[in-house]
Amino acid sequence: MIAERLANEGWSVAIHYTSTEKEALATQKTLGSACSGVYRADLSDRKQAGPLFEEALADGPIHAVVNNAGVYMPLDFLNSGDAAFSANFHKTFAVNFDAPVAIIRAASKHFVTTGGGKILNVASRVGFKGEGGAALYAASKAALINLTRSLAVELAPKNIQLFGIAPGWTDTAMVREGTRDRFAEIKESIPLGRMASPKDCAATATFLLSDDAAYLSGVVIDINGASYFH
Repeated sequence: MIAERLANEGWSVAIHYTSTEKEALATQKTLGSACSGVYRADLSDRKQAGPLFEEALADGPIHAVVNNAGVYMPLDFLNSGDAAFSANFHKTFAVNFDAPVAIIRAASKHFVTTGGGKILNVASRVGFKGEGGAALYAASKAALINLTRSLAVELAPKNIQLFGIAPGWTDTAMVREGTRDRFAEIKESIPLGRMASPKDCAATATFLLSDDAAYLSGVVIDINGASYFH
């Protein structure tokens, strides 16, 4: 949805996927000439992150990056086996933090040569508030949030802006499937009476990447229907 909204705003959009080739190609078809390319990389292997940026850059100029890849794998912190814990830890931080770090480094080195650029990181509400049963996921998003803030300060003199969005519950097929027995309860806990939609997230992301946000950097905007403040 972020890709579609940016394309509608006049951006040329490069699409990354790991395993959902069918969906990526469908999005490419929807974007038409506004899609600059489709690229596969497994971001659980951080060595693929930098080359992913370079591959996209070879096909045209890059002015902004959206780090939207992520995994959510609940885990019993005390009772999971050591092997399961280690696997969860590795993949969660590899995809949610290590890969964005590598992409941000590659993008920032490029933006220094072009006069600046924008980087948007998709975090989560739990990066601020935590979540029982998903401590590693929450920790990875907290790390991403503070990376965004710190690099906003460090890279501002280079005209590189960093932003984040922190969605709460978002009405996607994955969420509906995973919360089928709690869906109504979750909606009742949100003062605005509904989950966020992908369009809500895309609208905020598009604003942050627009010229209207030219004086913003380091902000991480909550998208949670007034369900949480910090």
